[in-house]
Amino acid sequence: MLDETPKRFDRIVAILIQLQSKKIVKAQELADRFECSLRTIYRDIRTLEASGVPIYSEAGVGYALMEGYRLPPVMFTREEVSSFIAAEKLMQKFTDPSLGTHYASAMYKLKSVLRSNDKDYLSNIESRIVMQDGEPMFSNNSPNTLAVLFESIAEKKQILLTYKTFDKEETTQRNIEPVGVFHDHNSWYFLGYCHLRKDYRQFRTDRILELKKTELDFTIEHDSLETYLTKTETIPTTKVRILVQKKIARYLVTERKYHGFISQKEVGDEIEMTFMSSSLEDGFPRWFLMFGDYAKILEPESLKTRVLELLEINKKRLL
Repeated sequence: MLDETPKRFDRIVAILIQLQSKKIVKAQELADRFECSLRTIYRDIRTLEASGVPIYSEAGVGYALMEGYRLPPVMFTREEVSSFIAAEKLMQKFTDPSLGTHYASAMYKLKSVLRSNDKDYLSNIESRIVMQDGEPMFSNNSPNTLAVLFESIAEKKQILLTYKTFDKEETTQRNIEPVGVFHDHNSWYFLGYCHLRKDYRQFRTDRILELKKTELDFTIEHDSLETYLTKTETIPTTKVRILVQKKIARYLVTERKYHGFISQKEVGDEIEMTFMSSSLEDGFPRWFLMFGDYAKILEPESLKTRVLELLEINKKRLL
């Protein structure tokens, strides 16, 4: 018969931590978290009581620890307590399910050292903060991408990647030595040495079809992630100048850096922006159309022509 003693011990310790993280914890809440029956939770609570943990319960309300049972080893300010909620909500939105579960467990431990009035303060805030869903950052076939990448980087083990490219719509399988992970422009990426291409490549997590850690060791001693991200590639660029109304220009600050922004200056009631763009065929003209009714292209003529072509295509599709 399988010995479940270690598993039960871990659960009982986790229950104690959760009891310290809130003033009142319902038995059903504990059963849902640990995926067990209410009878199991009642038994574990009795075990904690028998070991000397002062737990009091109220029918229909839940369990609580006697105030002052455990003095917190660390004291937090109200501002620090507020930051926990912001971090927790961001983790729910921007990380994969595996890391999200581990972070939630860590948050229970962190909340357990708070004073009772700070727990109330935290509870009042957390239900009032919601992160709206956006575009999926991970493929359904590889939901725990970040967790696998972190393990691979830490253990210096290659991964087997099945990846779908955006431009060619082709699927390839390759061995990669991950160097690092970064978030940019509302997407997660990782950079690694690709044994198929014999060079370093970037991969977007939502285009990963499958990801597996292998037992193959890294073959290269890689530099830091920043070293590769700051390397400049020799890509042909074209100077672009546009005039944008001031009331719109301030909303372009975040996006413009992805299109080769160089500088800007005021020209009356407008802002003249200068770019060195590497994508006059698709990237820049399609971005310009998002705010084109508040802007004007100064140069080059080829950009004006391309924008008109896209408008004509769109016009025909609407008729």
